[in-house]
Amino acid sequence: MKRVRFAPSPTGYLHLGNARTALFNYLFAKHEGATFILRIEDTDLERSKKEYEEMLIQDLKWMGLEWDEGPDKGGPYGPYRQSERLDIYHQYAKKLLETGHAYFCYCTEEELEKEREKAIAEGKPYRYSGKCRNLTQQEREQLEAKGLKPVIRFKVPDKTVVFEDIIRGHVEIDTKEFGDFVIVRQDGMPVYNFVVVIDDALMKITHVIRGEDHLSNTPKQIVIYEALGFDIPQFAHLPIILGEDRTKLSKRHGAVSVRALK
Repeated sequence: MKRVRFAPSPTGYLHLGNARTALFNYLFAKHEGATFILRIEDTDLERSKKEYEEMLIQDLKWMGLEWDEGPDKGGPYGPYRQSERLDIYHQYAKKLLETGHAYFCYCTEEELEKEREKAIAEGKPYRYSGKCRNLTQQEREQLEAKGLKPVIRFKVPDKTVVFEDIIRGHVEIDTKEFGDFVIVRQDGMPVYNFVVVIDDALMKITHVIRGEDHLSNTPKQIVIYEALGFDIPQFAHLPIILGEDRTKLSKRHGAVSVRALK
């Protein structure tokens, strides 16, 4: 059974680009007899607001879109709000730590800034050095005794990630381009590239249809899928909507939300 999802963040009005992505997922589901899921990605607790979620749902319904599973309908793979799934994410973060696919990183912002400045001075793209990759338990305890709180980083394997995009075709990206990345912040909140994999896998999403601005996230997500032994969905990255000046559609081009067009 094919399953697709639209997963917006309730941090503002529904943008035309996101509305278009929702429409493509809905039409794919209709054409393929697939299940269409609405999932609310609200791990940004400071910016996410309940009223934006309510307006988002209203706008999607105004567009004539209907979903089979979601926060307002329920379903077999809920809850459908990320803020209600934190325990699930922490279980999988623990699993990645236990299997050696992730590690605690105690680098301060000052240390990371020095790494960035060094990379810029050398004319190289920045990627984390991996300084905390192989800390011993004793070294960790010493750092924590100083009051340092760690993030959790995913230990990225040295490889070329290859996938076939339904729209863009054959894609290859070397993991050297991004290095070890954070999956859980110091405050314990998991980040997008981690939680989206857990959600898509547990909700049995078979096709991920989204904007091409997510293309650079895809290899990071694929290595997490592989580390956890999850089936990898098919990806389709849609071209971004541009304004008349050929730049990404934004407020300076005029009305960019569905609500403004009603």
